[in-house]
Amino acid sequence: MSQELMQALVVDNHKHPQIESGDTVRVHVRIVEGARERVQVFQGVVIRARKGGNEANFTVRRIASHGIGVERTFLLRSPRVEKVEILRRARVRRAQLYYLRERRGKSARLKERR
Repeated sequence: MSQELMQALVVDNHKHPQIESGDTVRVHVRIVEGARERVQVFQGVVIRARKGGNEANFTVRRIASHGIGVERTFLLRSPRVEKVEILRRARVRRAQLYYLRERRGKSARLKERR
């Protein structure tokens, strides 16, 4: 297949919301384990969103058990990403929220956008 046709197919097949830094999202990812296939949900705060057509990606951070932070990067238009839900939007002044890595508890809260 030609490069233009591949890009047209990828762009047309996925209609995702506009994701920005500070958004709290729930990402549904298809996981293949041998012959089995299931959907895993990853919920957290977007600490980085990179636009760029078919290469657009975003990084989501959540706090797992025992206060351990887990970050995962997703390709926005990957066939493995089934659905992206935006739960809330926060008002932030930075494109990358890497400072949240050092924050714990109430200091890691973000103000909701009105």
